[in-house]
Amino acid sequence: MDRRELADFLRIRRERITPADVGLPAGSRRRTPGLRREEVAQLAFISTEYYTRLEQARAPRPSREVLAGLSRALRLVDAERDHLHYLAGAPPGPRPGPSREVRQSILDLLDRLPQAAAIVMSATYEVIASNALATALMEDFSALPRRDRNLIRRAFLGPHPQGRRLYGLSDADADAFARTSARRLRAVAARYPDDPEVAGLVRELREGSEEFARLWDSHDVCPRPILCKTFHHPLVGAIGVNCDVLDITDRDQQVAIYTATPGSPSEEALRLLSAAAVTSPGATG
Repeated sequence: MDRRELADFLRIRRERITPADVGLPAGSRRRTPGLRREEVAQLAFISTEYYTRLEQARAPRPSREVLAGLSRALRLVDAERDHLHYLAGAPPGPRPGPSREVRQSILDLLDRLPQAAAIVMSATYEVIASNALATALMEDFSALPRRDRNLIRRAFLGPHPQGRRLYGLSDADADAFARTSARRLRAVAARYPDDPEVAGLVRELREGSEEFARLWDSHDVCPRPILCKTFHHPLVGAIGVNCDVLDITDRDQQVAIYTATPGSPSEEALRLLSAAAVTSPGATG
């Protein structure tokens, strides 16, 4: 345990976080840059005395539970979380669960793609951000409860309005997505063996879908890319799109971008939908 480096790291990270970042009022008499020590302690569910000793390089080695609380309180990204563990002499274990926090630069990217429908998915296929055109093409994910934003749950367990398995996708494309997502989810479960949400999702899918159970039991973990898809939209009809998926490796997320071939009827259909999409919902939360 490197007490001095740990103390400096905690202090610097604390001073970089504003009260607004964690939902606290700024107040008119705040002299401390960033958060106060007692505020970090409260957010981490530890005593102010113990946290103060950590910043003074006088505390004993913190437990993994304390380190997890500090990581949450200080809003550490994965690399910073790992660094905190190494400074405390407790090498990090498996990730606690898939990240759902979307970087602001990615949200800005979505809004800069007015002619493309784009969504951000967590490792478990939960839609955690979307732009205006994606809302027009599929639905407003920001208006849904968390469990209903999950595409793999929707594909296997429904609901399936108008007999369409997934947002108007052609049957062949929806079936291909189901196979691909099941393979990817098996690899995700191996990366997060202790996460209750991942385990619960797998259990729910296995119990509710014979098709998923069969795919799961095949132990395939190599998803095949789906480069083109066809949506059947109730307002503009069939829309053929190219599907490009970008990996955000540091957060184990994916950005799916749907574009139409220039000059095609599908491009015109997307343009009509884009004109109707006035605002972007951004992050779904």
